[in-house]
Amino acid sequence: MTYDAVIIGSGINGLAAAVHLAIKGWRVAVVERNAVPGGAVRTAEVTLPGFRHDLYATNLDAFMGSAFFARHDALLRKHGFAVVTSEHAFASAFEDGSWLGIDTNGEATAKRLGEENAADERRWRELAAAFPTAAPHLFALLAAPVPSWRAANVVWRAWREQGTAFLGEMADLFVASSRDWLDRRFESPKLKAMMAAWGTHLDCAPDTAGGALFPYIECFAQHANGLPMGKGGIDTVTKAMTGALEAHGGTLLTNAAATSVIVADGRATGVRLADGSALTARRAVIANVHPRHLYKSLVAGDVRDSRAERAANLRPGAGSMMIHLALNDQPDWRDPALKAFAYVHLAPSLSAMSRAYAEWAEGLLPAEPLVVVSQPTAVDPTRAPDGKHVLWVMARPLPAAIAGDAGGTIAARDWPSVKEPCAERVLDTIERYAPGLRGKILRRSVHSPADLERSNPNLIGGDTNAGSYHLDQSFVLRPAFGLTRYATPIKSLYNVGASIWPGSGTGAGSGYLCARMLAGQ
Repeated sequence: MTYDAVIIGSGINGLAAAVHLAIKGWRVAVVERNAVPGGAVRTAEVTLPGFRHDLYATNLDAFMGSAFFARHDALLRKHGFAVVTSEHAFASAFEDGSWLGIDTNGEATAKRLGEENAADERRWRELAAAFPTAAPHLFALLAAPVPSWRAANVVWRAWREQGTAFLGEMADLFVASSRDWLDRRFESPKLKAMMAAWGTHLDCAPDTAGGALFPYIECFAQHANGLPMGKGGIDTVTKAMTGALEAHGGTLLTNAAATSVIVADGRATGVRLADGSALTARRAVIANVHPRHLYKSLVAGDVRDSRAERAANLRPGAGSMMIHLALNDQPDWRDPALKAFAYVHLAPSLSAMSRAYAEWAEGLLPAEPLVVVSQPTAVDPTRAPDGKHVLWVMARPLPAAIAGDAGGTIAARDWPSVKEPCAERVLDTIERYAPGLRGKILRRSVHSPADLERSNPNLIGGDTNAGSYHLDQSFVLRPAFGLTRYATPIKSLYNVGASIWPGSGTGAGSGYLCARMLAGQ
């Protein structure tokens, strides 16, 4: 079969590229190795019938704020896309039984923070009031290819409209560590921990340079807008995108693993599948895969370029464990107010986060893993039978190759043997904040870093970001200098996904930007 474009991988970036190109009149085919499309944006009943669990990603704030959604909002809703937004976005619980949390009620949030520290309340109010001015410039930059005149124009407009001091503040956000940025603005250790916890989602410990940006954006964006989650499951996005693709003449092939990109005279001309068949691509092949798989497998032997070599060696970040729980009731947090929050972070201090990352850097299982608990049914009861609940638990940072155990109690060194005792350690952590959780569990499904990579090869070592977000692998260096604008050293071959700027999450940035370049906007 002959198409204008063949896209390898049905993750959110691959689907975004496919939908946009199909709307522009391209004949598009998407090939997916798994039986179900979606990549890391999938929902499944992995515990008991009727309990719908988001397997990987579980919130849609990046998607709702994306340029792709802004352009195709009506089309996606036509094909069933729906969200439920929690006004109680996230909280951090602390070992003394207290907590701090952010919701869309500005007065309630500010007063809650003020009870902890009056000076912090004043500073929080100032930053929250300034966020609507800063956000358009920040999001415009994160939605621009880099390097590009478009990105340069964003910076120029920010300077023209807001002045030099504003640019200095924004530059500080992009390069400062969470600790440094927070120490200059706040006093309360609990407030600092609450904000810095978001940095760990992108592999940024409190002292990692460049780690301040994500906590700033997540905290103030969710304070302004709440935290959106897919109604019925995050796969509402995947279903809507595949529906839109097929409505515009696109083709989705599942159980169709790509084994190689066909290259002739230095140009990508198609894709060969595991069953021996081939799809011809007249204009483009777009690989929504990790650069390691692209350059070391799909085009191995067809490219000799130092940039491709650097991209293929993109360093993985910390691994994660996912634990999906079917519950007969919500967790009994030590303060029942936490039951209303979409996310509860169990990362009680900057030192606890730093210690966990230091242990991980040595290849050790952390003695106290950092735990993120999402309570989807607190936001969307349709995900479980009446009166029942699901819990989404992510624990990190975990090593791909285990050198030892910082806790001194787990002797095994392979993930098949370590998975269950490590899961018990994670549940022990939650029990300290929500006593009696184990008694509420009807069924659990545990996925180690090795399991995550096996189910989705782009998640190397269980790294849900498909590449560390440290400064040497971000902006014009993601995945390598000279390869940030989606084109590869092979003509008509493009690379998108979480490993490519603007990176991971549900924002669909690289897929949409690549498609816009190919289609002429």
